[in-house]
Amino acid sequence: MFPVIIFEPVPLNRTFRVIREEYYMLEIRECRAEDLSGLLELYSHLHDDPVPVISDRILTAWERIIKAEDHHVIVGFLDGAMVSSCALNVIPNLTHNQRPYAVIENVITDTNARGRGYASAILEYARQIAAKEGCYKIMLMTGSKKESTLHFYETAGYNRKDKTAFIQWL
Repeated sequence: MFPVIIFEPVPLNRTFRVIREEYYMLEIRECRAEDLSGLLELYSHLHDDPVPVISDRILTAWERIIKAEDHHVIVGFLDGAMVSSCALNVIPNLTHNQRPYAVIENVITDTNARGRGYASAILEYARQIAAKEGCYKIMLMTGSKKESTLHFYETAGYNRKDKTAFIQWL
């Protein structure tokens, strides 16, 4: 049985939001410049890749990400350790009454912290940002073909019936 998650009524902003569980406190907020090392370590759980050495290329990309108003890297901390994250991009649009849409990528939870509702809470936080930005939809991309992962996303409110995604690798 999973712990019950209680969302506290905290105003949504780019700083932080706290989610309480029965035994744990998960702090959810947008990434800050000083979170890079922790995020890279968490991303190593995404594809079982080693944590990269921080290079000028990584620092340049990170600076662009942090400065981008429409790029939201959302992270969850448990006892000071980053345990879950996703990236939400809000994209301006000329259709649907000029309402933007959002894309979620890089949904990850530390392998030792899975099954506790952290990714669900992160996705809900991303949904609230998209709603606040006036988005008419959120598209979530995953490379996983595992039925359990796909079912998780459906449980979180996403469907795999309305759109078909195609990837062209460059």
